[in-house]
Amino acid sequence: MTGKKKFIPEEVLEKAMESFWCQGYEATSVQNLIQSMGINRGSLYDTFGDKHALFLASLDHYSQTVMAMILKQLQAPGSAKQAIINCIQSMVERALRDPAQKGCLVTNTATELAAHDPAVAARIQNCLQGLEQAFYETLVRAKANDELGYNGDLHTLAQYLTSSLQGLQVMSKANPNKAVLQGIADVIVASLG
Repeated sequence: MTGKKKFIPEEVLEKAMESFWCQGYEATSVQNLIQSMGINRGSLYDTFGDKHALFLASLDHYSQTVMAMILKQLQAPGSAKQAIINCIQSMVERALRDPAQKGCLVTNTATELAAHDPAVAARIQNCLQGLEQAFYETLVRAKANDELGYNGDLHTLAQYLTSSLQGLQVMSKANPNKAVLQGIADVIVASLG
């Protein structure tokens, strides 16, 4: 009979996600993980499997928490265009409040692992497709309410907004200057017309 866990799996998963987010997959050792999670090696393996399985669980957790918060912003009632503007602006504000300059776990992971790890690539693709679909649905609402000056294809604009948000996250890591990030955000918003 195994003993009862002395930790809450969701809480230690959050800590693992933060470690991977700050350091990346390769730079985060199992020793780093057990220290940040506050559990022993056996508990990590018994609960989550190996480092790779824990990383995949961390990506899923990121999708269910951080990405879900972004999608919720886009689905907010009221002006759809304003929901997009608020989403972009909150990305700038979060980046400026982050002393670790973590950027986006999805973007960080896409550049580090997606090209050679199919399981990671599938999760990254799902996250980005979910964001793109949320932008598209919000753009459709904005167009129906005559809030957009943009007259092109809304799918293409949703793809542009998705890639722009990811680029904004990269810039927040490289140059977390308020004027720079705000200028980029303003150009993204201007694309809405």
